[in-house]
Amino acid sequence: QDESTWGAHDASVLMGQQTSAPYPQGILIDQGLADKFLATQLHPHLFESACAQVGQPLTLRRHAGYDHGYYFIQTFLADHLQHHATSLG
Repeated sequence: QDESTWGAHDASVLMGQQTSAPYPQGILIDQGLADKFLATQLHPHLFESACAQVGQPLTLRRHAGYDHGYYFIQTFLADHLQHHATSLG
């Protein structure tokens, strides 16, 4: 309930505290624009800004008509597996 402690777990805050890109291979995010949490909780634009400030490569793909559900995840899962395989390989 104490919002002052949330920063320790907020990806945007944590990225903004970096002095250089912690993931030089890049970060891939797919965001559904019909996600009910987009405007109230997710705020991907804040993470995008934090990444830009520290030079963190980021691919933030926004998708109209997708929410936060199973079909959204299923649609883009292969892209994320390939991203991680490439980054780790």
